[in-house]
Amino acid sequence: MDLTIEYTKRDALAILTLQKPPANGYDIDMLTLLATYITEIEADLQVKVVQVRSSNARFFSAGADIKVFGSNTTEQNTAMVVAARRASDLIQHSSKIYVAAIQGHALGGGLELAMACDIRLAAEGTYAIGLPEVKLGLMPGNGGAVRLIDLIGKSRALELLLTGDSISPQQAYAYGLFTKLYPEATFGQEVEQYLATLALGAGQAMAAIKRFSRLSMGLDQQQGLALEKECVDRLYDTEDAVEGFKAFIEKRNPNYK
Repeated sequence: MDLTIEYTKRDALAILTLQKPPANGYDIDMLTLLATYITEIEADLQVKVVQVRSSNARFFSAGADIKVFGSNTTEQNTAMVVAARRASDLIQHSSKIYVAAIQGHALGGGLELAMACDIRLAAEGTYAIGLPEVKLGLMPGNGGAVRLIDLIGKSRALELLLTGDSISPQQAYAYGLFTKLYPEATFGQEVEQYLATLALGAGQAMAAIKRFSRLSMGLDQQQGLALEKECVDRLYDTEDAVEGFKAFIEKRNPNYK
């Protein structure tokens, strides 16, 4: 049986490659496999960074497979939405840093998956970025509305949600939806270098920073300071902190485990 997602690993970097032709449109089996891989990666103490990418240069993901969605019962579609939400929540609450690498259309649930990741690296091009659910009489249901507002602000997000219109990768970068925008010709090389550098970082500190960024939203200053103290206090006696200070004193690059 052909797997719709390939899982590979290189030291501290795990790679999830979406590979379901023609557009990486997901169904419940694909989402279940994704959740299984995410859970497996979370238990792997060696992994610090996870790349989510596509084997198809034209599509990152078009979201839910519309043909499947249209032929399903309401109960089946509800189960698929629940599975999609679970995968996104697992990514958001993971201690690993998830990086989406996008060089093709990211629409609907595909964009929602990318927004659940911590970092989005994108290639320049003419492909479409959007949440078109309103054109089907729906709205994003996998956290897309909440995350889009958090990432680009209420005004711009509301326009995209209400119209269902798509934007270009250049516009998505200008809005702050994409973290980096690379030339199409050098995209693969740039992403590989970015991930290699990130994977050399202090994994426990990176996990603490991700946890802080997630839990600090909506807190007032005093609450935020208390959470920051809690997060950093856990790091002082870690092997990463010991190695970081030692490397600084010895004027060498740290070797984080």
